[in-house]
Amino acid sequence: MKNNRRSKRKKRISLFLAICLLFIGVYFTATNAYPLLKSYDKGDKKETSVTAAQEKSEVTEQKKLYPTRPEKGDMIGDLYIPKLDSTLPIYHGTDEDELEKGVGHYAGSVLPGEADNSVLSGHRDTVFRKLGEVGKGDLLITNTEAGTFTFKVRKVRIVDADDRTVIVPKPKATLTVTTCYPFSYIGNAPERYVLIADLIETEVSK
Repeated sequence: MKNNRRSKRKKRISLFLAICLLFIGVYFTATNAYPLLKSYDKGDKKETSVTAAQEKSEVTEQKKLYPTRPEKGDMIGDLYIPKLDSTLPIYHGTDEDELEKGVGHYAGSVLPGEADNSVLSGHRDTVFRKLGEVGKGDLLITNTEAGTFTFKVRKVRIVDADDRTVIVPKPKATLTVTTCYPFSYIGNAPERYVLIADLIETEVSK
């Protein structure tokens, strides 16, 4: 009998302690969870706010450089290549209409001088016949209504014709110039010759 009483008493004590621990857990969860969640919420809002502010700043800077955006087919400036002593007109768009007249500016990319990747393309048998002579360390200079932007070639790449990495966004003002490759190839060339240049000097029009 005594053993049964002791056993029942131990079970009651264990049950009591379990209930106490449960209530303590609920209390701490209720009192700490809200401030914790609130702090995460504030952190998310702060991060979102910073990102939004950065994007707004970039858009503002772009509007400062180019108050009006060009229409397809518009001439937006020229590309000067010191190594070749060649000045080529740049047209907004990369359809055959633009490429027949000069260098085409990929409409899905930013304009020269803006923060991101500005992509120019041209035919290897016309405007970019000698582009293969241009390489790492050479300069590419764009003159537009916004000003003169000097880029220095950082990298030369040979990629497949369907490679889309040449148009990916960049963290800073970049000029990517592409043409078909090999230069002596007859017919539709299977590759692209790509120059990737970083902005090193800006002269904004007043």
